[in-house]
Amino acid sequence: MAKQTGIGTVIQVDDSGGTPRDISDDITNYDINIAQNSIDVTTISKSAMERLIGLGDLTVSISGVFDAASNKWHDVFGTRTGVRTFDVRIGGDTTGNPRLQAEMILLGSNLSQGADGSVTCSAELSLESGTDPTWDTVP
Repeated sequence: MAKQTGIGTVIQVDDSGGTPRDISDDITNYDINIAQNSIDVTTISKSAMERLIGLGDLTVSISGVFDAASNKWHDVFGTRTGVRTFDVRIGGDTTGNPRLQAEMILLGSNLSQGADGSVTCSAELSLESGTDPTWDTVP
């Protein structure tokens, strides 16, 4: 895979009813953190740490511009309950582009109004399914 920009990236998140919604035009930035837990198994006979690979994890932070239109930011994140499928396609929905999909829970959604009148928003999602997140490509 060659170097590429994120221009045209598509992000879809299920609303609370389980329907995927494309909210790409509401998002200004996002952070994806794929982590690996480590298990400390250091014994008294060692002079340095000894670890095993533990469980994988995924957290996603999304920031954007508040959108109360049908099937946009407010519809997707206005209700906190339910499992959400998160789907990001780096560079767009073109065959071969990197894609990450995961079942996640919505930890929180925040709104903030600036002194200039703008309303920005953010949401935090965390892995729900117990399935280690892995990248593939857009089919």
